[in-house]
Amino acid sequence: MDTFINISSSVFLLTGSFLCISGGVGILRFPDFYTRMHAVGVTETLATAMILIGLMLHNPDFFVDIKLMIILIMSLFISPTASHALASAAMRNDFSQKNNEKPDSEQVKPWNP
Repeated sequence: MDTFINISSSVFLLTGSFLCISGGVGILRFPDFYTRMHAVGVTETLATAMILIGLMLHNPDFFVDIKLMIILIMSLFISPTASHALASAAMRNDFSQKNNEKPDSEQVKPWNP
């Protein structure tokens, strides 16, 4: 039974870590504010849940599990609300990013000697 709990805890922790990394890649790769915010908001909420569940399985102390459960519940409520408030504020203030794409004739072409 102890081996099963350790393996499942490791799976939750690795999944949460992968989601954190994929959220970071989403910040770097997506083109505008709203898609970046969506990528981070979704992956951050799920990654936090996975990591906290993995920590709950890994820890034998009951009171620490209760504290981790409270953190999990608060995170599941606060993170989507904060993302929604940020998107609403951006839309209310007419935030739109400038498209910095240049026409094909003005783009930098690779130099091959």
